[in-house]
Amino acid sequence: MIAENTKAPDFRLPDSEGNLVSLSDYKGRKVLLVFYPGDDTPVCTTQLCSYRDNYTEFTKRDIAILAVSTDTVESHRQFGEKNNLPFTLLSDHDKQVSRLYDAMDFLGMSKRAYVLIDENGTVRLSFNDLLPLFYQSTRDLLAKIDAMKPE
Repeated sequence: MIAENTKAPDFRLPDSEGNLVSLSDYKGRKVLLVFYPGDDTPVCTTQLCSYRDNYTEFTKRDIAILAVSTDTVESHRQFGEKNNLPFTLLSDHDKQVSRLYDAMDFLGMSKRAYVLIDENGTVRLSFNDLLPLFYQSTRDLLAKIDAMKPE
């Protein structure tokens, strides 16, 4: 995974509506990049629905969530609608951002990982699950965020 306390690389990816979204669009805000292997898979659906169910906890902390996988824009649109996901899904179909953040597995899919970027564009947390069938609970992530010292 990308190293903590380094500058987060900017990127541009299409969202589930085909609109281009850049990390720099969120300058001055905290961003949680959530990398996940694929839409409509049991573990990924459970994981992203957990972010949905705790979405207000992230917004209270002024954290924007951007979920990234190598699935297509259309797949993201259907997945987001089906699961009422309130955050942005980004299609890294060419796998450049997953590689840039070292969030690519050996099968060529996004790892199950997250990167928290602060208001200044610095990586504050970087984590990937070693076993792709599991994910760190959203509550554990929120506890880590709350325990962080301000920069």
